[in-house]
Amino acid sequence: MIEIEPSHDVRPAPARTIGASDSDRDRVPTPALTSDQLLGGLRAVTIEHEGTHYVLRATRNGKLILTK
Repeated sequence: MIEIEPSHDVRPAPARTIGASDSDRDRVPTPALTSDQLLGGLRAVTIEHEGTHYVLRATRNGKLILTK
């Protein structure tokens, strides 16, 4: 498993306010990661979430695809 450690350039994502509920506005913004940080120079990585494995792939056109 690849461990991702936040670097000094990880910045919070902007808070969303359009159509946000009161509980959404009270949330702390989540850190933003680059695709390079997620993929670590690879074309694809497996992400385990709640016991299910997903594959995050980078396409030749620079898009990201997440499949189950």
